[in-house]
Amino acid sequence: MTRASAARASALPHLPRPARRAVLITHVTVSVSWLGLSLSLLLLAVTGATADTPEVAASAYRAMKLFGDWLLVPLALTTLATGLVLALGTPWGLAHHRWVYTKFWLTLIAATASTFAFRAGINEAAAEVDAGGTVTDTSGLLFPPSVSLALYLFMTVISYLKPWGLTRRGQHARDQRARARTVARGTERAERAVGAEGATHDGGGARSRRSPIGNGKPLAGATHRQTG
Repeated sequence: MTRASAARASALPHLPRPARRAVLITHVTVSVSWLGLSLSLLLLAVTGATADTPEVAASAYRAMKLFGDWLLVPLALTTLATGLVLALGTPWGLAHHRWVYTKFWLTLIAATASTFAFRAGINEAAAEVDAGGTVTDTSGLLFPPSVSLALYLFMTVISYLKPWGLTRRGQHARDQRARARTVARGTERAERAVGAEGATHDGGGARSRRSPIGNGKPLAGATHRQTG
């Protein structure tokens, strides 16, 4: 099996239009929700860090834990999963365009950090205030949502602009499609030429079977026999 045939065999079939639209709507919805959640967590972290009373800070950290337990992980994983489905199930591909490839890795990094590192920091802060203490180091709660918010805004921009062109793999795939179209057009022209030549031969054979004089006139030999 050649490299081209192996690539075609390993490629996933494209999603039908209704399924693609449904996945796209889901992806946009959860992505915007993740963006809003990051903004809300950042505001709560700022509130907890700048609160005048321990009660206000404790309420902010408990709210962060509530959002982290119920929304952070589902939104992060759903965004990653729907983005992967859109990349693999559409002509964009996962590694054919630089902006798609960059967005995938940034989403993977953000989802992993949110699921494990940031959520763990939220749980520690909530446990600290539940025990009657105060959170002294707030950088672990301020830095992750700030970075996540910046990443989401950057990914939104590149999703709209689609910069940087094709990757090497995408260029190779485009060249293969161009060669396939060229071969298909050449085959089609050859088939048309063969069909036209066959029609010409059929027409010439039919004309050769006619009388050389034509118009239904009898041949000379037949005329002499009749007069004799």
